[in-house]
Amino acid sequence: MTKPLIDPYLRPISYLRVSVTDRCDFRCVYCMSENMTFLPKKELLTLEELDRMCSAFVKLGVKKLRITGGEPLVRRDIMTFFRSMSRHLDSGDLKELTLTTNGSQLARFADDLYAAGVRRVNVSLDTLDEQKFADITRWGRLPQVLKGIDAAQNAGLRVKINAVALKGFNEDELFSMTEWCAARDIDLTWIEVMPMGDIGNEDRLGQYWSLKDVRAALAERYTVTDTPERSGGPARYVRLEETGQKIGFITPLSHNFCESCNRVRLTCTGELFMCLGQEDKADLRKPLREFPGDDRALENAIRAAIALKPKGHDFDYSRQRLDGQVSRHMSHTGG
Repeated sequence: MTKPLIDPYLRPISYLRVSVTDRCDFRCVYCMSENMTFLPKKELLTLEELDRMCSAFVKLGVKKLRITGGEPLVRRDIMTFFRSMSRHLDSGDLKELTLTTNGSQLARFADDLYAAGVRRVNVSLDTLDEQKFADITRWGRLPQVLKGIDAAQNAGLRVKINAVALKGFNEDELFSMTEWCAARDIDLTWIEVMPMGDIGNEDRLGQYWSLKDVRAALAERYTVTDTPERSGGPARYVRLEETGQKIGFITPLSHNFCESCNRVRLTCTGELFMCLGQEDKADLRKPLREFPGDDRALENAIRAAIALKPKGHDFDYSRQRLDGQVSRHMSHTGG
């Protein structure tokens, strides 16, 4: 039971992304439909079950734990879970506890997160234009998010902005967002829009803005230097020499990053997805609940799932159709 988690392609699995809720206080157009039907509470893992599940993964060698949603900070009493997980940081078994958030609740929780051992947060922010922000999030307010970012930095948290590259939406903000982040010593990562979930009338193909084009545009204004840096996730980084800042690119479509994949995703209902872009999953809630006092069945189920991890995903826009689209919403799997 002490053997590390190794998938069939000899990739060590050291990074677990955990969705603690499918609910969110925004309705971003590329992530959710406006009128979402959320899961019944009884289907969700309790905070105690999430603790036990995550602790099992840490025991099996997971070193990085990222908490996601939905919006993780809207989960009731979520700081109880963060404080509990901090014991694995104290022991040295876990190297990093972090989260991805829309920033709406950061003003409330930034100090508590830092006290629980969180040192970095990723904030999803696609535009600095207040009206465009309201349009793309449907329910969000930009000043609330900016206040949260300020609170995070004041608390000592390192902030990284995650921006989804959307053609016809934020192309004109490439340089203004770059300069805004540079002025605040905030890293910026661009993400290609992924074909996930039924989002009504939104045109995924029309939204797709290749990060090859983003990088080429940056190179027209800045000196762009590749760096070997990795943060434990799929991003590849460059440095802009004129500003000294780091820019990341997550490119599931224009450049498949699967060869170095070290992560799996756990949903708030206890489903383990071994690949973001595949439908295969394993039910870990069943062994968790059937054997409440014994983790051996859970650990065996985790190992069996990792043994089925595929080589990569099938996302592809190259033939002008949504090849590789998966049916579940991003909010279900965890951002």
